[in-house]
Formats: sequence, structure tokens, C-alpha cells
Amino acid sequence: MSLNNLEEIAAFIVADGKGILAADESNPTCGKRFDSIGVESTEQSRRDYREMLFRSKGMEENIGGVILFDETIRQSAADGTLLREIISDKNALPGIKVDKGLQAIKGCPGEMVTVGLEGLDKRLKEYSSFEAKFTKWRAVINIGKGLPTDKCIDLNMQALADYAKLAQDNEMVPIVEPEVLMDGDHTLEQCYEATERSLISLFAKLEKSGVNIKATLLKPNMITSGKDCSQQAGVDEVASKTLKCLTRNVPDELPGITFLSGGQSDSLATAHLDAMNKLGGFSWQLSFSYGRALQASALKAWGGKQENLSAAQDKFSHRAKMNKLASLGKWEEGLEVV
Repeated sequence: MSLNNLEEIAAFIVADGKGILAADESNPTCGKRFDSIGVESTEQSRRDYREMLFRSKGMEENIGGVILFDETIRQSAADGTLLREIISDKNALPGIKVDKGLQAIKGCPGEMVTVGLEGLDKRLKEYSSFEAKFTKWRAVINIGKGLPTDKCIDLNMQALADYAKLAQDNEMVPIVEPEVLMDGDHTLEQCYEATERSLISLFAKLEKSGVNIKATLLKPNMITSGKDCSQQAGVDEVASKTLKCLTRNVPDELPGITFLSGGQSDSLATAHLDAMNKLGGFSWQLSFSYGRALQASALKAWGGKQENLSAAQDKFSHRAKMNKLASLGKWEEGLEVV
């Protein structure tokens, strides 16, 4: 594929309803997922699992980019092919998670800031040499009594802006991920308020830092009720509230918004995305950057067994196809298989 600049790369990732496979789980997180199927998490088992995903037929036409973990971008498949080359052969782009996790904010109980700016330029140069075409940095915003604070929001959004500028300076597209967590009993309205505050701060800081918005992707949460809230918003309300928040606070020139699933079930994440695309009325591509919501059924079908590879790949391919249809506003519940 011939992509000449960062704006073309950003547009390619989300073109024609394609989305992103988030396969950047840390080793501890991957370990928890493997525990659920009774498989030991080792470098080889993680490699085998991710190779299974990347070789699936559903990668083609449905996935425009894959976010990798540091271990994975360096790994080779069982036959010696670099995993990142398998991704490229499926006409998708390899990307890389570059943040270093969370650290408590002094004076802000219950709030965290994402770290990793120290040494980032050096790491980005190495990842660029591995032909990574885009990057990701995740900020975490909690809702609670008096939370989120302005200090937490502004510290996290400034870090996202600093990271994004460095990524672009190293010829990689930045994905900025300001995630307002579903954890808690907060209402839909409280999620809207926290998300809006985060987006206002984020885009002000991106502009001030000289980040090219046309060469950036946004990975936000949807506007949902907290998972412990007694009043859970329906699909149509989530779709309309999310679009209202985004259209008010996201620049038109942004090429794509790739939602995180944030703990939603596979089918619900797809239904929400489809409902938004059916509503329309926005300039950006509205797509997906799902981890668990793309992988869960495939992980369960795989179970760590070689003889289950084909069945697991079929599960992944189905979910990838469903989410592409949702990105085009063409998904229907009847398309799901039992």
C-alpha cells in the first residue's frame, strides 16, 4: 500500500468502515484473560493466540490497523514471519501502545495520570524502525464524588497532547484515548459531563501543542450509564447522547473516531456503534477500536488448543465483519449467529 503522509495513514485506518483491533493488552492483562480459559500465559502462548487473530480471514476488509504491545511488535510467528508483517500482508497497519501505565496524582485521591513521556522520543524512533505506522496513549478518568477534578483532566490531556506531538514528529499517527471509565453507579448525564470536560481540555491542548488534527485519531468512550447504575440507558439514548457530545466538542477535520468498548458486551458495543452511524450527521468516520469486544468469543473458542484455531478464527472474523457493518450503519441483530 502506498501511503505518503500521516493524514493518508489516519484516513486509511478507518476507510470504508474498517476499524482497529486492539491487541495491546499488557502481559498481566493477557494473563487474566488466559486464566479464564485455563491457559498459562507465556511468551509462546501469547504469540500463538495473537498469530491466530492476525491470520484470520476477517482481518481483510474489516481491520485497518492493529495496536500491538511491545512484546508483540518484536515477535515472529511459528514459521519465522514477523507478526507485524502478517498484519501488513492482510492490508492493515501495525501500531503500538506507547504509554507506561498509571500513577497516582498527588493531592487527588482516586485519580491517576498516565506516565511514559520520559524516554518516549527514543522509544518512538525504535518503533518507527519496526515500521509501526501509528501509536496509542490511554488516559483514565474516574467519575465519583467530586471526580473528575480539573487537575486530573488537565494533567492527562496535556500528556496526551505532548505524546501526540512527539508521535507526529516521528512520522506516526497518534491515537489519543481519553477514557471515562464505566466503573461506578454514575448516571448517563454524569458520564456526558465528564466526557465533555475531557474533550474540551484535550482539543485545546492538542491545538496549543501544534498537533495536526487531520493526522490524529480519537479513541473515546461512549456516553453510557455507570455499570452499577440502577437506570441503564438504552441503545438509542446512548447513541444520541454520544453523538451530541462529540459533535459539540470534536473538530470536523478529525478523520476518525474509533470507540473503545469499555467493558460492554460484544453485541452491545456493535449495536451502539451501528445506532450512531444510522443517525449520521457528522463529518468524521465513526468506527471501532475494540479489544475484548472483538476477541472474547475467539478466545473462548480457541482455549489454547491447536485443533480449535479454525473455529476461533471464524468467531473473530464474524465479530470483525459485524463491526464493519456497524461502522457503515448496516448492521442488524438478525445477522448475529447463535
